Amino acid sequence: MQRAVGGVLALCLLLAAMPALAADSPAELISRFRLAHGEPRVVRDATLDRIAMDQARAMAAKDNLSHDVLGSFFTRVAPAKAGRAAENIAYGYESFEKTLGQWIDSSGHRKNLLLHNASRVGIASAKDASGKRTYWAMVIAGDYEPKPGKGKKGKEPVVVVKREVVPASRSKPRECHVKLLGLCI
Repeated sequence: MQRAVGGVLALCLLLAAMPALAADSPAELISRFRLAHGEPRVVRDATLDRIAMDQARAMAAKDNLSHDVLGSFFTRVAPAKAGRAAENIAYGYESFEKTLGQWIDSSGHRKNLLLHNASRVGIASAKDASGKRTYWAMVIAGDYEPKPGKGKKGKEPVVVVKREVVPASRSKPRECHVKLLGLCI
């Protein structure tokens, strides 16, 4: 009898924890961070997920942490039809929670997470050939832009800001402070 009560209690605790587990999706974690800093929620977007997955897989295949492993970010993000977009990449942590913490602690990555009026996000990870290193890519963007001639005139220009961090395996980490139109500033 005591075993049955213990089993029922364990099941109840597990069921009670399930909503909390579901709430901890990557998009929800990012949304909570954004809401705490005055920015709106983001939702997962299939197009951005595909862009992030292509990037994560390419970095893992080449074992190279680089925004440009598949070409320019501007070209890769074009299918998202976003007026504004940013990308964060990383490697090393198995979990998204730890990777997100790393991005929050980095001023440039944090700025991307807080991209003003972003509404969509794509997140992906992939392992290198050895299976020992996990690469992460996150693309965050605003709403889909209207097709030319169908939206408001005088639309603001597309500007992409991204940050590139050199792997910690180097003795002195260097950082690209701002990458604008392919230039590292």
